[in-house]
Amino acid sequence: MKFSVVTVSFNQARYLEQAIRSVTGQRGCEIEYIVVDPGSTDGSRDIIARHARSIDHCILEPDNGPADGLNKGFAAATGEIFCYLNSDDLFLPEAFAKVAAYFRRYPSSDVICGNGYVIDGEGALVRRVYSDRFGLRRAAYGASIAIQPSTFFRAETYRAVGGFNVENRSNWDGELVVDMALAGATFRNVPDFLSCYRVYAESITGSARMAEAHRQFEQRMFRKILGRDRRRYDDLASAWFRVTKHLANPRAAYERVVRGPVFGRQS
Repeated sequence: MKFSVVTVSFNQARYLEQAIRSVTGQRGCEIEYIVVDPGSTDGSRDIIARHARSIDHCILEPDNGPADGLNKGFAAATGEIFCYLNSDDLFLPEAFAKVAAYFRRYPSSDVICGNGYVIDGEGALVRRVYSDRFGLRRAAYGASIAIQPSTFFRAETYRAVGGFNVENRSNWDGELVVDMALAGATFRNVPDFLSCYRVYAESITGSARMAEAHRQFEQRMFRKILGRDRRRYDDLASAWFRVTKHLANPRAAYERVVRGPVFGRQS
């Protein structure tokens, strides 16, 4: 089973080498690694050059944002299973071998969603995060989230939806998952922790500067999934879905209550 992994790099030299090593250090499966850099000026390209022997494709050209860069990367991919890693995040050891085993065990699954750890800018553990059991209605009400670097999907599933929406500048990963579900993809949650998701003041998740874009994204996904705008009574439905989400996973609820939210925690 061959994995194609894409990393989009842009001025993240502080973390990039750790991200690259977390991919190239995986064992037990075939990996095709693709790195996309639209024009870093902070030394990132020197890091990429140092690891050139471990990188199958380097795409060093301007793009129209992260979603466009990911589409360019996956256009060069030849693997059966796709995943992507932001240049400030990490895969955990043996993550790919575990995911390959799950795809073999559950051959009807199109998307495998695992769990992860949130780490800070220095790499210290902040909290655990869990992928929710995915469902479109739950996603419409903001109660079904897949942890991005712990999500793996079949190549044909990605291609069936035409890749990422390049106009989405805040939640391109979330929209891809919704699009795959709308296209009929089968999701399976697994209990393993597969990645570290870095949250710090400058990151999109860590800062609240994208709060309005995130709100607009949620409204757009609601319309995409349910075919209508939100109404007043939808606030009650949203609350119900969120409560049932936490009841279904007490460990995730504990992390949320005791250690706080992930989005906007560094604002």
